[in-house]
Amino acid sequence: MLETDSFKAYSKVQKTADRLQRLVDLSMSLNSTLNLNDLLKIIIQTAADILDCEAASILLYDEKSGELFFAAATGEDAKKLAEIPVPINNSIAGTIFRTHEPITLHQLENEPRHNKKASEHVGFQTRSLLGVPLRIRERTIGVLESLNKKVGTFSEADQETLKVVASHAAVAIHNAQLIQALKQAYEDVSKADKLKSNFLALASHELRTPLGIIIGYATFLREDSDGETSGHADQVLNAALQMRTLLEDMNNLTMLEEDASSIMPRKLLLQDLLAKAAEEIRELAQVKEQEIIFNFSEEKIESLVDGKKLSAAIVNLLHNAVRFSPEKEKIVLGLRCENEQILCWVKDHGIGIPKDQLESIFDKFYQVEAPNIRRYGGMGLGLTIAQGLIEAQGGKLWAESEGEGQGSTFKISLPLKQMPSPSDLQ
Repeated sequence: MLETDSFKAYSKVQKTADRLQRLVDLSMSLNSTLNLNDLLKIIIQTAADILDCEAASILLYDEKSGELFFAAATGEDAKKLAEIPVPINNSIAGTIFRTHEPITLHQLENEPRHNKKASEHVGFQTRSLLGVPLRIRERTIGVLESLNKKVGTFSEADQETLKVVASHAAVAIHNAQLIQALKQAYEDVSKADKLKSNFLALASHELRTPLGIIIGYATFLREDSDGETSGHADQVLNAALQMRTLLEDMNNLTMLEEDASSIMPRKLLLQDLLAKAAEEIRELAQVKEQEIIFNFSEEKIESLVDGKKLSAAIVNLLHNAVRFSPEKEKIVLGLRCENEQILCWVKDHGIGIPKDQLESIFDKFYQVEAPNIRRYGGMGLGLTIAQGLIEAQGGKLWAESEGEGQGSTFKISLPLKQMPSPSDLQ
């Protein structure tokens, strides 16, 4: 008799130890998983195993509908169960949710709150049930149920164990829901940003052609007329130039949001690249009767560069020079090799830069002019974009100026990179 009692006591201790170990394992698993679906599967499987039940399920509260829904269930019927809403009133799970108290039912045959539709829908007959609330701090987020005890009936120990499981589960589910909501919010913001960028890029592209026609006809009208008509043409041109500046800023806004670090280098002849960049800005220079002069090295300079990004940087520097230089001035675009470096520069005779602002001008939205006396417009993004595009290729962009009214020179230094020879690859 004593041996039998000792064996029973040992079995009880062993069972308790096994449960504690399962709870420790559950805690570790929940702390290492942030995916909500994976968490739910771990929780219901542990609840079913640790209480030796046929099944387990998790119902979560839907704030929009004001009802519970089956978020997970053991077996293959979770998706079917999810189709069945569970009301807060007149249901077992709803009662647990509302009262924040566990419920143990050894027989469900005559239980009026039992949702027989759910059982019929998935072909599972529920005979007994132990349910506990999923609570985090003072808030109940759902219900955890264990169904059909395989041997005997649900005990007080079973209830306490399931409450511990639910306590760990509630925190893990809440954190996973927060992560899920954060990811969704990020995706929504990303989509909105993408739509905005696409709109800015499309609008900038579509407006360039009609604006170019306006500038061309206004320039022709100004040259072939005099008096009041010529004055009107000047006003049209000035407005068109302001619009062109706005388009450049729109284009820069889209480039500002691109990944400047994604470099796609190709072997290019830099004299050709710079000449094409100058063509993009020549129309604006002609309106102000400015001349872009090339000061290129006679030797051909070829290097591995991202042509699109380098060209965009040069266009921004030239646009800056045209905008801040008086009419009929010369703008110099230079290129040469110097100590295994590519040196490129844009020199103007414009308003110049105070020496204490030579670094600040590259800050986003920075303007040399005071806001209340601005004459040149723009958002102050062109130089920021140009610097980012150059630095992404391992280069450097800086400004030099003797001060206000003394003009400016913007210099680019890039490493001279050549294609590896076949022998280098062996």
